Amino acid sequence: MSQEYITKLKTATRDKLRKFNSLREREVQPGEFWDVVVVTAVDWSQREAYELQITQKVDRKELPLGIHYKVFSDPPGSKIGNGGSTLYALQQLNDIYGKTLSRLRVILIHAGGLSQRLPSASALGKIFTAVPLGDPLYQMLELKLAMYVEFPSQMKPGVLVTCADDIELYSIAEEENVRFDKPGFTALAHPSSLSIGTTHGVFVLDSHEKPTYSEMENTSCLCFLHKPSVDKMRDSGAVCRRQSGCFSLPDAEFVYTDSTYYIDFDTAKSLLNLLRELGPLDCEIDAYGDFLQALGSKATIDYTNNTANVTKEESSLVQIRQKIFHLLKGTPLNVILLNNSKFYHIGTTSEYLFHLTEDVALHRELGLLSSAFSVHMNENSDDSPGYCVMYSVLDSSCTVGARSVVEYSRLGAGVSVGRGSIVSGCRVSAALSVPDGVFMHSLCVNHKHQTRFVTVVFGINDNLKHSVEAPAYMEELKLFGFSLAECLSHWGLKNEVLRFSGDASSCSLWKACLFPVCSDPQSSFSVSLEMLQAVLSGSTFTLPKDTELMSMQECLQCKNLEEMLKFRKGLYEDITRRKSNN
Repeated sequence: MSQEYITKLKTATRDKLRKFNSLREREVQPGEFWDVVVVTAVDWSQREAYELQITQKVDRKELPLGIHYKVFSDPPGSKIGNGGSTLYALQQLNDIYGKTLSRLRVILIHAGGLSQRLPSASALGKIFTAVPLGDPLYQMLELKLAMYVEFPSQMKPGVLVTCADDIELYSIAEEENVRFDKPGFTALAHPSSLSIGTTHGVFVLDSHEKPTYSEMENTSCLCFLHKPSVDKMRDSGAVCRRQSGCFSLPDAEFVYTDSTYYIDFDTAKSLLNLLRELGPLDCEIDAYGDFLQALGSKATIDYTNNTANVTKEESSLVQIRQKIFHLLKGTPLNVILLNNSKFYHIGTTSEYLFHLTEDVALHRELGLLSSAFSVHMNENSDDSPGYCVMYSVLDSSCTVGARSVVEYSRLGAGVSVGRGSIVSGCRVSAALSVPDGVFMHSLCVNHKHQTRFVTVVFGINDNLKHSVEAPAYMEELKLFGFSLAECLSHWGLKNEVLRFSGDASSCSLWKACLFPVCSDPQSSFSVSLEMLQAVLSGSTFTLPKDTELMSMQECLQCKNLEEMLKFRKGLYEDITRRKSNN
């Protein structure tokens, strides 16, 4: 990308942040911001966590005031995917607002899920993941609202659908606006390499509409491909060739990929009718693949039988997709090409570490800090950051290694954190040393009617979702690069002692009961760290007699929300007090 367009992207992004910051802590005027901000949750427990945190944000005046913040949870039972969540959210909005809904501008942020690839976000939610930016400190919720701050004033009543774990940055010419004023669906599209296209949705554009390669173009879409192969992209005419005026990609060939889309009110109403027709959902519907593939003049019903990208195939899925196709067929799919734009995904531990500590481009564009709302290090913007410390209190003698993130934590004197590690929600006693490449996260749990603490520890690249059919195959599960059986031997535990929570036919690191339940957070961290060090050094560590062990899955099922938020509140007050004293 040329320097001119890098500067434009940075300037446009900073302008949006300034505009959003001017709205924080004040009552917004009608039409100035969203009428309703909806966040989805996977169940009532997650909904409770989200509502508590949003209430605290509003009380601390960290969000624009005078608008409605709503959290809607999926119904109990089968997983219904973000498409199912969209339908149920529309139903709940209709129940609350009735005819008034036809006048409202709504943003719907999909934030439900267990966040197994970024477990520090599992208990309190990925939409509340900290971002080293802003005063008071941003979380993903504020960042999403800031990046879309210009949309509500350019939007007819309807719903903007987006996800909690990505960031879209873009610039357009001064005299232009991103407008959502057409009937049907209107999607944002970003120039991407063909390899990125294979993991996203790809738009097949009308070749008769000659591209201008300005920063923004409005066009129509013939059809939408969901995670297509490169051959499929070529055969469908989705592949574009870079012209001299096209500035976002170094590749000679590229495709336009999806991110966020708008549904006008009439189309939202027809989706509501669809839910009434379908009745209670018993399978996962994708808000991108299953809705957008039905749109455009060249859309065909063929995709409804393709279940290659489905995590769990239910018998009703094909039938439901066919109903969606027939309902939406003929609905326009308008596309806004954002030629000078960037799409960042922050849904895994490795992505989180990279974007917060190493990604020089994102740091320049957003103005990220290497230390934000913390006591210990100077809060200076840094073009080549080595680490990231957020919302934490560190003794001045602590050291944090390159490419590491410390968030929502207290570190005692002489504590060192190795390279490429995440320390989240922890209270760390003096002189302890966290190794390289590990994830350590403390949770507060209700255990046998008492408040207890568990610190989970994994390797940064461990696959927590990979499962085997029975404990007998635990050799295939790798923790810090070692087989689970090998780890147990270092802790003096026999294989048959290891318990897996939940469904016995699916055993994973997520369900492995490996982590000691302790009476206080410091000893919880210390014991889990000793277990880790025993494995890494090839030594042995014996757990105290009668120590009970829990899995990450169990920790979430009995998490003590109030206590975890109370710890964050204590950090907030301590940091604020120390800053005002300085």
